[in-house]
Amino acid sequence: MKVLIVESQNDLAKIWQRHLERMGMSVASASGQSEAIGHLSTHETNIIIMDLVLNEGSALAVADYASYRLPEAKVIFVTNTSFFSDGSIFSHATNACAFVQSATPPEDLAAMVEHYGAPTQHSGAA
Repeated sequence: MKVLIVESQNDLAKIWQRHLERMGMSVASASGQSEAIGHLSTHETNIIIMDLVLNEGSALAVADYASYRLPEAKVIFVTNTSFFSDGSIFSHATNACAFVQSATPPEDLAAMVEHYGAPTQHSGAA
């Protein structure tokens, strides 16, 4: 599984990255919009873990680019604010699959990545 972490707090991104790599995932990180879009334009990505509030650029712009460039990729938004606490993030980013607090334990976040980042199984006759 190929994961992109978009997080302005480098220490937090490293904690998540190490945990996901221990589970056998291929993980890259970006600190803002420019880096994230650069990565997404040249690398396949199954799932994106993205802080809703970035120091550089817009998380929604990255999610929008990902939905165009990699329509199968899903986004787990994380935040330490109350923005979109009403669940409206799912209306603004159609590729959003989860919205959690930044303080979510890394093992819980990794379980979500494993669940939502797994290839979609299409039903039908073989």
